Amino acid sequence: MAPALTETALGTQSADYDKTIKAIFPDGIKTSGQLNPNYDQLASYDSLPREITGPTVWDAEDYKNNPERWTHHFSADETAEMSDAADMFIASGTSLTGITKEKYSLPRMSAFLESLRKEILNGKGFLLFKGMPVEKWGNHKSAVAYMGLGTYLGYFVSQNGLGHVLGHVKDVGADATQIDKVRIYRTAARQFFHADDCDIVGLLCIARSLEGGESDIASSHEVYNTLQREQPDVVETLSQPIWYFDRKGEVSEGQGQYTKQPVLYKETGADGRIYTKWDPYYVHSLSRFSDAGIIPALSEAQQKAARVLEETCQRLALHMILEVGDIQFLSNAHVLHSRTAYKDHAPPLPRRHLMRLWLATPEGEGGWKLPFSDSGHKKRGGVQVNDTAPRAPLDAE
Repeated sequence: MAPALTETALGTQSADYDKTIKAIFPDGIKTSGQLNPNYDQLASYDSLPREITGPTVWDAEDYKNNPERWTHHFSADETAEMSDAADMFIASGTSLTGITKEKYSLPRMSAFLESLRKEILNGKGFLLFKGMPVEKWGNHKSAVAYMGLGTYLGYFVSQNGLGHVLGHVKDVGADATQIDKVRIYRTAARQFFHADDCDIVGLLCIARSLEGGESDIASSHEVYNTLQREQPDVVETLSQPIWYFDRKGEVSEGQGQYTKQPVLYKETGADGRIYTKWDPYYVHSLSRFSDAGIIPALSEAQQKAARVLEETCQRLALHMILEVGDIQFLSNAHVLHSRTAYKDHAPPLPRRHLMRLWLATPEGEGGWKLPFSDSGHKKRGGVQVNDTAPRAPLDAE
């Protein structure tokens, strides 16, 4: 039998994310990183709704033949406004990590972007922009325009132990079978349905693959309703704080190598919504600890829940293909996403390349009220190792 898990094994709750360090972080705000929940704020299965209603629940059939409902083509005026703002920002000499709404002004687009933010957080949870001229602008100007858009949706959080606030989804030759060490976005392997460690994720397509690498998304609330009707035992298993998530070595001093939490949360306060945190790669990679008897191995109920969750997402998914210049923004609170495996073009053609943003929306600024100590922190979530400074490289490292 595995030994009882203690708070010592889980490690400290925070890495002083609320301290201000202007010398390291341009705005003085540090990403909080991967935390354990406040266990006394977790909801039991009996308190969860039997059915979720509202705009966060959607059927792929409602969208797959109606792309106008979830795509927005940048107009000539919008492209010109973004171009001018990017040129002014570049001329200022400011580092990409220092970009803000004030330094990337979009007066004509700002109202639309605010409505988009609300739609992502509280509506269907996704939108696909089309037509950013990335081939004309090149990586630097495209990154400025893309991150500039992101400032209207949330706060940049670090995506890995290197402090990347501009990430790059690209096959760099990492071994996808080494899931305890390798982040799958650095390989060409399939990604199963998951949610990232942030409130909103953005993907800008710089270059497409030869084949594969296509995107699927699903409303986790539609998935939840389906499971409640068909296999409520799966929902109950997913709602229990018995799931261990790997930090994959991206650990601050004093932190444990993993967190322990449920997959399904209920927001704190009255009328709390159901929030989903899931990534099977971060669950299955912990066999090095379960094999050693440090944490329990996945039970039969957990293995079933993981399998049924993936199968249900696949059944209910909306499929989309990102073309060069497309930007996909998704809520991680109530949308799960995946991608197919892919094969790159042979050199000298470029490899598949997506620029990625992880954005935080604290509860005091319209974000979800989560049972975590950092729920009100501007840069909640993400991956932060000690005081690693934010970085925004223009290509994969």
